Formats: sequence, structure tokens, C-alpha cells
Amino acid sequence: MRMSVHRHPLEVSARASEAGDGRVLVVVVATEGSTYVRQGAMAVFASDDAQTGWLSGGCLEPEIARRARHAVAGGGLDAMDIDTRDDEDLLAGSAVGCRGRLHLALLPLDRLPGWSQVVQAWWQGAGPLSLRLTGEGTVSASAGDAARTWALPVATSATADIAGEVTVPPPPRVAIFGAGPETRMLVAWLRQLGWHVTVVERRARWVPADEVADDWRMQSPDEALRTLHPAPDAALVMHHHFEHDREALVALADTAIPFIGLLGPVRRREDLLRVIPHALHASLLSRLHSPIGLKLGGQGPEAIALSIAAQLQAWHHGESA
Repeated sequence: MRMSVHRHPLEVSARASEAGDGRVLVVVVATEGSTYVRQGAMAVFASDDAQTGWLSGGCLEPEIARRARHAVAGGGLDAMDIDTRDDEDLLAGSAVGCRGRLHLALLPLDRLPGWSQVVQAWWQGAGPLSLRLTGEGTVSASAGDAARTWALPVATSATADIAGEVTVPPPPRVAIFGAGPETRMLVAWLRQLGWHVTVVERRARWVPADEVADDWRMQSPDEALRTLHPAPDAALVMHHHFEHDREALVALADTAIPFIGLLGPVRRREDLLRVIPHALHASLLSRLHSPIGLKLGGQGPEAIALSIAAQLQAWHHGESA
């Protein structure tokens, strides 16, 4: 089973829908008991067994991939239940070791023209993505003003009711002010975790030759913040340049962005606050996470990127860090 290098299964599903390359979007419609993922989790399966996203620790994927190939061949909606709540499942077969049930819907993306427009609206922050399936084979999807409905045959292999409804919240958004050695790794990890990432960096030496972020802006912090819509949930200041960091913090003080992370030691933060107008301190300090990053150990750009991604992910999900 080969894993795709793309980030979010929904993005991959949008590209697959446009390409018509025989991929299947598998959606967790419901769960019971102990399962690897919860309702709304998704994975995309290709005919060559490449996949994006996981629905188990790897033990269930071969059977899901096999059913996905049948869904493509038949061109219809399929559904399956995977139930491992019986004691025998702990010892037999692939020994999944989980006591739970997954109810999965399989959608052949070739049969969903216009799916990419709905996903794009969701990715751009138009609103949550709502997906509704009926037992008759009707598929409805919407995000903001983008909406599509399709009628597909129901596969004869379906071993569960097709009907179900899933809502996927809009992706969290982060703006990174400044680039450096850790930027590429940090962006890659955040994108794979489902974050929409904008990098604001005017210095030409850091502009990548290939695609890194969702949006790369060679603008001042003020200019970028005036045109970032919707506003980011979090901002990271990490220029490795004192004056550029000062400029970004001053601009961010006038925003309502709830999480502001600053790269660098405590001494650097204190030096920056000395040159930032005192009237802005209260606004900044109530949201400022400095030094940014969890204390995970290690050194160098890889360790820094990992520590920042971990703290941002924990904050987004309400976990204490």
C-alpha cells in the first residue's frame, strides 16, 4: 500500500475528480466503539493501491482498497461495515485489536463532476462542507454558495445502508510571517494536518522554486493582513530578523487573531517589546505564545518545525500543551 505525498484527502479528491483517474473517496459516515478514526474521516484510494489518508492502523486498508476498485469498475456508490467488536477479531485475521465498528461510504470520483468546485469553496473558507447520501444513491454536497447533487446507482456489493450525513468544518488557517530554514518542513506538516497555510515573506532569497504554501505573498504584514480573507486563526512571526519581526508584531496587535506565535528566546521577545509602543503590549501579550514551540528536545530546523506544528495543533484542538 503506497501513501500519497499530498496533504488533505479532500484536496486529493478534488484533483482526482477533475482528472477522472479512477480514484474513490471513502468517507466514515458513522462509528461505534473504539475506532482509529471518527465520523467525517476520509481517505482516497487509487487503482494502483496508492492512498491518501488512513482509516485504520493499516489493517483494514487492503479490504477497503479492494472494495474501492470494485466501486470504480461498477461506477456506483458502495457502502460497507467493518465490525471488530467480537472477541474473535482480537485474535483472528489481521488481528486489528480494536473493538469498534466503521460505517463507510465509497464514492467513485469519476462520477461526481463539479465536486472540485465544492471542495475549493470549502478550502477557501466559504463554510463547512456538508455531504449527504441517500439510500437511493443521491449524493449532495455544499460549501457556502457552492452546491452540487448527483444521482448514482447503488452497487450490488453494498453491505450497509448508503444513507448518511457528514459535516467537515472549514480548515484551520495560519499565516506565517517570515521564512527560514524550518519553513518548508513546517508548512508541509501543517498542510498534511489539514491547515490552510499562507506565508508572508518579501525577501526574494526565501521564495521557493516549487509549491510550498497554499498562498505565498511578497507583501508587508500590513498589506497582507488587509487582504487575507477569511482572517487566519493563528499567526506565526519567524523572520529571523529583528526589524521584520517588530513590524509584523505591530501589525498583528491591531487584529483579533487569537494565537500569535513568536520564534526566538525570551530575551529576544523582551527586546522586541521594548521597541514596540507600550499601548500595544496588552493586546499582544494576551495572545502571544513566546517562545513558540513545545519543548520536545533536539535542535536544528527539523526539531523547531516539529515543535511549532505540535503546539499549534494542540492549541487548535483545545489540548493543554
